[in-house]
Amino acid sequence: MQIIQSIRDKGAAIVIVVIALSLFSFILMDAKQGSNKLFGSLTNNVGKVNGDKIELSEFNKRVNEAEDMQAQRTGQRPSGTQSYEIREQTWNQIVAERIFFAEASKLGIEFTAKELSYILLSNDPSNPFLQEQSLRDSVTGKLDVNKAKTALSNIKKLKGEQRDNFNAQVVNSLKLSNTVAKYSALLNASAYYPTWLQKKEAADNQNFANISFVTVPYSDISDSTVKVTDEDVNEYVSKHKEQFKQEAGRNISYVTFSQLPSQEDSAMVYNSLNELKAPFEADSNTQSFLAKNLSTVEFRDDYQPKSKLSSAYGDTLSKLAVGKVFGPFVDKQDYVLAKMLAVKQLPDSVKARHILITPQDLQTGAQIMSDSVAKKLADSILAAVKGGADFAVLAAQYSADKSNKDKAGDLGTFAYGAMVQEFNEFCFTKPAGSKDVVKTQFGYHVIDLVSQKDFKSAYKIAYLGRDIFASDATLNKSSLDATKASAEKTKADLEKYISKAGKSFTNITNLIKENDYQVGALQDARSLIKWAFTAKVGDVSEPFSIGDQYVVAVLDKVLEKGEMDATAARPGCEAIIRNNKKAEVIKKKIGANATLESVQAAYGKTIQNAGADSSLTFNAQIINGVGMEGKVIGAAFNKEYQSKVSPLIDGTTGVFIIKVNSVQSKPAESAEVLASQKSAKINTLRSQTNGWYEGLKKQADIEDQRSKFF
Repeated sequence: MQIIQSIRDKGAAIVIVVIALSLFSFILMDAKQGSNKLFGSLTNNVGKVNGDKIELSEFNKRVNEAEDMQAQRTGQRPSGTQSYEIREQTWNQIVAERIFFAEASKLGIEFTAKELSYILLSNDPSNPFLQEQSLRDSVTGKLDVNKAKTALSNIKKLKGEQRDNFNAQVVNSLKLSNTVAKYSALLNASAYYPTWLQKKEAADNQNFANISFVTVPYSDISDSTVKVTDEDVNEYVSKHKEQFKQEAGRNISYVTFSQLPSQEDSAMVYNSLNELKAPFEADSNTQSFLAKNLSTVEFRDDYQPKSKLSSAYGDTLSKLAVGKVFGPFVDKQDYVLAKMLAVKQLPDSVKARHILITPQDLQTGAQIMSDSVAKKLADSILAAVKGGADFAVLAAQYSADKSNKDKAGDLGTFAYGAMVQEFNEFCFTKPAGSKDVVKTQFGYHVIDLVSQKDFKSAYKIAYLGRDIFASDATLNKSSLDATKASAEKTKADLEKYISKAGKSFTNITNLIKENDYQVGALQDARSLIKWAFTAKVGDVSEPFSIGDQYVVAVLDKVLEKGEMDATAARPGCEAIIRNNKKAEVIKKKIGANATLESVQAAYGKTIQNAGADSSLTFNAQIINGVGMEGKVIGAAFNKEYQSKVSPLIDGTTGVFIIKVNSVQSKPAESAEVLASQKSAKINTLRSQTNGWYEGLKKQADIEDQRSKFF
């Protein structure tokens, strides 16, 4: 029995080893196939900047923080294209921080805890504490240092997520702005305009040339007579490589199949709503009727001026008799019936002031007081106002509306609809002089309705709406057509198929990059882009549902990182190459040993003069009457051409030949003018440092691996 147990024990050990080895082999095989499920989780990073990893967890955390902040501002969570935009902004922000902070560290630039404390305890406009009303002196409006010190002491005790949130919302932005300011100051201080260069440029500006010249414009040679081949483009690119670098990307073509309602769908919705016109007009309980018939337009029990009615049918609606119905008519995505319920006179505009009491901080959303406490405080303030208390003093002391609390809560004069509905309803339906507490999404408003003017007709109208939606038949046909299209094997076959339906390709010649999320007019095209980076040239895609259409695409071209090919580079150099070829044609016709007279005779041109007005200096940007011709300006100060005619010059706009008649000197500029020129030059040098980040980014080694995850 013991022997059998021993065998079992040893056998179990062997089995365990075999299973472990098998699992390990399976994992390795999975890893070789590029799976990110197991070991990949240990090295999850969305990219690197100069070898410094950007972890997926860090990236997602920053994205979530940005989404939370946007949700606080707008009241809605970002989705679709907004999410892609936030990811892109977050990526660029992280990359910029990694590049910049590494460079700043090399120079010994840092943001210390002492500097942070100094800012948070100061009245510097960048101090976020100044945005907190509770930390400001109620009389001076400046920072209450003692309260700020207490707040800072409490902040230092924060841990975990609370500390992370504070760093994200306050510390990180202050660190970046402060460090950038120091770095920029160093660059500005480095701008140097040496004395010898000042003297040289002063002399260059003082001397001016007077020249005679003949020009043969390139436009004299027809474009159709000069062919620019791919070989010409490739040769030009090889000599100007820096100008024609490209990122890896794709070019695609696509065709769309609409999922929008057809004419038949629209007619069906119209007819169904039209059948309700008479019952709608006869019914006495409008709100119940709308609910029972599933209206897509919410019932509003308020009055609106004519300007707020449907712009296309405002005149018609305003003339409806009470109880009558107009429609159906199209309003946005709906067919609508409109029923006039009542008409009354309301002011066109009002003047009011308010004191806002909020349970939550308007900036951060943090709870300040309970809703019941906020309501009691608002009621107490209203009682004080009605008792004769100074509204301005109470607004300065209590109002959370920072935009006008120092103006006695004055909102000025505003039109109907300028405020949220509850606020608007009070101001335009109550008589002038009314005072009360009104609750809105922002909190409790103590409102003093100062005045009203320009009373006009306002209308209470009920709208019965129905979506103009695509039927199942329309959606099924769109899906079937797209599926049939995607079954075509080649672009040529697909083109034949879609041409029968009167469709054509949309060709995207712009470079599509691996982390893009838009393709042409397609806004949320991430799935299509991911396909393009796994497909082979000529592949036809499956149908992608993007927006209100199906999309079937063809991968036309794979562009590798490096130099552009002839097709991609052509738009950037074809005109230059063509002009170079035209220059050769012009020079060949003129022949050797050209003179002003021989060029004049060959092309029937006139001999012209420039510089007599003393504007043709070595530092001039243009030649008056000619344009930007740097080679000609340089030749005008070549001493060799003061005794003989210049050779033919390939200019920007044509072929030139010049003769320098004289180089003279103007009177020297005054000391004041020279000082002004020096100041302008230094400012120009400083402005040229504004592109420092792009310079640093160009030198950085950036690996973007986001497409593995998104």
